[in-house]
Amino acid sequence: MDKGSPIAVFWFRRDLRLDDNAGLYHALKSGLPVLPVFIFDKEILGQLQDQDDARVTFIHQTIMELDRKLQKHGSGLLVLYDKPADAWSKLLNDFAVKTVYTNHDYEPAAKLRDEHIGKLLNMRNIPFNTFKDEVIFEKDEVVKDDGKPYTVYTPYQRKWYQTLKPFHLKAYPNKKYFNGFLKTGPFSIPSLQQIGFEKSDRIFPAIHYQDMIADYAEKRNFPAIEGTTHIGLHLRFGTVSIRELVRTASKHSEKTWLNELIWREFYMMILHHFPGTADHAFKPEYDRIKWVNDEAQFEAWCGGQTGFPLVDAGMRELNATGYMHNRVRMVAASFLTKDLLIDWRWGEQYFARKLLDYELASNVGGWQWSAGCGTDAAPYFRIFNPNTQLTKFDPALTYIKKWVPEYADFSKYPKPIIDHAFARERCLKIFKEALAS
Repeated sequence: MDKGSPIAVFWFRRDLRLDDNAGLYHALKSGLPVLPVFIFDKEILGQLQDQDDARVTFIHQTIMELDRKLQKHGSGLLVLYDKPADAWSKLLNDFAVKTVYTNHDYEPAAKLRDEHIGKLLNMRNIPFNTFKDEVIFEKDEVVKDDGKPYTVYTPYQRKWYQTLKPFHLKAYPNKKYFNGFLKTGPFSIPSLQQIGFEKSDRIFPAIHYQDMIADYAEKRNFPAIEGTTHIGLHLRFGTVSIRELVRTASKHSEKTWLNELIWREFYMMILHHFPGTADHAFKPEYDRIKWVNDEAQFEAWCGGQTGFPLVDAGMRELNATGYMHNRVRMVAASFLTKDLLIDWRWGEQYFARKLLDYELASNVGGWQWSAGCGTDAAPYFRIFNPNTQLTKFDPALTYIKKWVPEYADFSKYPKPIIDHAFARERCLKIFKEALAS
C-alpha cells in the first residue's frame, strides 16, 4: 500500500454497518480509494463509570465484525484509540487524505467535535462531507408552515407523514461499490483491555423486529410479554438502517410501531433546535421547582427497593440487563420525579449509565415528558399511580414474580418508602408554587 496515494476516509460513528449507509455510499462513489476508520474516543470513554460497560463491548464486537466483512474486500477497518483531534492529526500525517466523509450526529457535544474536526481539515483544504443517515427527517425538514420547529408531537407526526415520499426510504446501493475500499489488508484492532474496559457478559438483542411489529399495538404495554422489538440498541449504534425499519413498517401498515420511530425523530429535532434542553427544562419555568432530592430515596429507587413492585421490577430489570420496558420506564420516571420529587436530571443520568439503548435526545425527552417540564402538551398534574399501573399492565404479577420474587412474602419485601396519596398532593403543591412564582 502506497501511503502517498490520495485517498478518501470514511469515519464510522453511529452508523456501524456497510449496507445502506449514506455517508459511506458517497465516499465509495467519490472515485478515491476509501479508508474506513473508527475512533474510540478517549473523551467519551473517560466519562463512563463502569469498566464492564456493555455498550463498549457491543461496539467492540460490532467493529470486529465490520473488519471481518471489510477483509473480504481486501480492506480493513483502521481503529484508533485517542481524542478525535489527535487521531485526525495522526491520520493526516500517515495518509494522503484528500476528502473525508461521515454521517451527521445531532448531539450538542458531537456537533462541537465535528465543528472542531471540520476546522482542522479545512486548514489543510480537505473537504468534510457529512450526510443524513440516522433519521428520515432532520433539522428543518419537518417544520411548521412559518418555518418554526414543532414543539408538540402530534402536529409534528402529522406533518412527518405528509412530507414522507418513497424516495426518502430508498436504500443506498452500497454493495455495488465495495470494490472502492482501499486495499490495505487487516489492521491491528485494540482490545477492550487496551482501551481500559472489560468484556461485559450482557446478552445483546438480535435484530428481529419483523417478527414483533404485527402484534406490537396489542402487546407493547405489558412488560411480562415479549411484545417489543428491542431495536433501540441497533438504532443507537446504526447496526440497522432507519430506512429499512420505516419501509418495513409502512409496507405492513404498522402505524403504532412507526409512530414510536417518529417520536425518536421528534426528540432529535427538539434537541437540534433547543440544545439547552439536554440539561434544562424545555419549559424554563419548571427549572424553578424546589426538588427534595433525598439521596437515600434515590438510592432505594436505583436499587429497586422502593416498596412499589412495578417500579422496583423495572429498576432491577434495568440493572440486570441494561433494558427496561417502555411502559415501566414511564412509571419509574414519574415515581422519581413526582412521588419522590427528585430532579429528573438525576434519573436521566442514571438511565444514561445503565441503558444499552441510551440515546440523549430520546432519554431527555422521555424524562422531561415524565416530569411534565418537556414538550408534552399534557399538564404537570398527570401523575402515574404505580399500584394501578401494576393492576392494569401486569395483572397476573408475572413480571413482578420474575424481578421481585420476595414480593410474595410481605415480611421480606421493603415497606413503601413514601405514601403515594401524600406524595401526589405534595407534588401538586410544589409544582404550583414553582409555576406561580
